[in-house]
Amino acid sequence: MSNPVVHFEITGGNGTELHDFYRQLFGWDIKADNPMSYGSVSFGGESLTGGITPQWMGLSNLVTVYVRVPDLAEHLRKAESLGGKTLVPPTEIPGGGSFAHFTDPAGNRIGLLKG
Repeated sequence: MSNPVVHFEITGGNGTELHDFYRQLFGWDIKADNPMSYGSVSFGGESLTGGITPQWMGLSNLVTVYVRVPDLAEHLRKAESLGGKTLVPPTEIPGGGSFAHFTDPAGNRIGLLKG
C-alpha cells in the first residue's frame, strides 16, 4: 500500500476556542489535558487522528496533513529532488515516533510521520 494520510493539525489563534468550535461543529472528541493545549482528536478506532493547537513553532492559521512513511530523511530527500523544500528536519516526538515538514513546489506545508 502507498503511504497513507494518518494525521492532521489545525493550528492558529486561541486553542481553547478552536477546540470548542470543532467540538460543536462536528461533535469531535478533543482532549487537551497537556501543558501545550494541544487538542488530540480521535475518531473511535479509525486510523486517522488529528490535533487542534494554538500557534506553535511560529505557525498560525494553518492546516497540515501528515503522511506515514518508513524513512523521514529519505522522503525529505525525494521531496527536495522533486522541487520541494525541507522546513523541519526529522524531529523526535516525546513519547514515541518522529516527524518532519516540507513544502511542495507550490509552497504547501506537508508533514511526514514515522512511528
